[in-house]
Amino acid sequence: TKVLTTLTISNDTVKTAKRQKVDMIVAHHPLIWEPLSNLRTVNPKTRMILDLAQSGIACYGAHTNLDIVEKGVNAILAQRLGLKETTPLFPAPHANLMKLTTFVPDTHIGAVQQATAEAGAGIIGNYSHCGFHGTGTGTFLPNDEATPHSGATKRLNYESEIRFETTVSPARIGAVIAALKNSHPYEEVAYDLVQMEVPDPRYGLGLIGELTKAQQLDTFAAHVRDALEIEHVRVTGSSRAKVKRIAVMGGAGGDSASKVPGNVDVFVTGDVKYHDALDAKDAGLNVIDAGHHGTEKWIAPAIVEQLKSACPGLTVKAYMESDPFRVI
Repeated sequence: TKVLTTLTISNDTVKTAKRQKVDMIVAHHPLIWEPLSNLRTVNPKTRMILDLAQSGIACYGAHTNLDIVEKGVNAILAQRLGLKETTPLFPAPHANLMKLTTFVPDTHIGAVQQATAEAGAGIIGNYSHCGFHGTGTGTFLPNDEATPHSGATKRLNYESEIRFETTVSPARIGAVIAALKNSHPYEEVAYDLVQMEVPDPRYGLGLIGELTKAQQLDTFAAHVRDALEIEHVRVTGSSRAKVKRIAVMGGAGGDSASKVPGNVDVFVTGDVKYHDALDAKDAGLNVIDAGHHGTEKWIAPAIVEQLKSACPGLTVKAYMESDPFRVI
């Protein structure tokens, strides 16, 4: 009934969770990253895990899935920076669309398409209910124990059918197949699922967007610092360079700088290493390092709003932890 959201589960987070008597912590950074071989109180991390377990506080970490979704880490980062018309920076191959093919009598094609669409099938960009219909003939021979929708048992039957094809996101396969079976009149529903080469435009690591108007690099860097409410940023590139097309990747995105498309003016991320910064500078890519914490911390209050919307009556608060680094 009571949830605390945070970027990272730290000792301060746990103290806050216990003081507020929450049932669950929802974080971006997983509490257990590397496999654990023991739970010992002499180790600070495992001591904290034992403390949580003994306090009856559940923990959930949404990491890469929260990086690639529409309203995730990078969407919040792009929104705070004022980027418009965002698209994925790096498409997520594991989220490529699937193609669902099934065969439906013409009397039920409308019901099947509507049910699968409501379950999340047939979405391509700004379009929903996308599909293809083609007519043909299906054959089946029911045995004594079958109860066919049409035709006779112990005889080869021919049925006029419509071949129905639509797209499905891997995340929605279970719901769509359930909707297909519930709306289909046949006792046994035949269908195929095939991996497509088409990336789902809703999912990707990082985002590319544009500013309403071009700015000088240092002016935009100051905007990033102020919009994220952090003490400083690190910048590579000419201070007066004009920038408008911006790529963002929350967290440790420095090693991805070499893969950023050439039409991007600035890459905003965190944890940029020295040699990655040099390589980006040589390649003509301006980089703003706003820190791991700075580029991701705003996901905590965003999760609050999402959980409140999805679970009315749930008490949800955000714990805004401090950056472990201080600037002197």
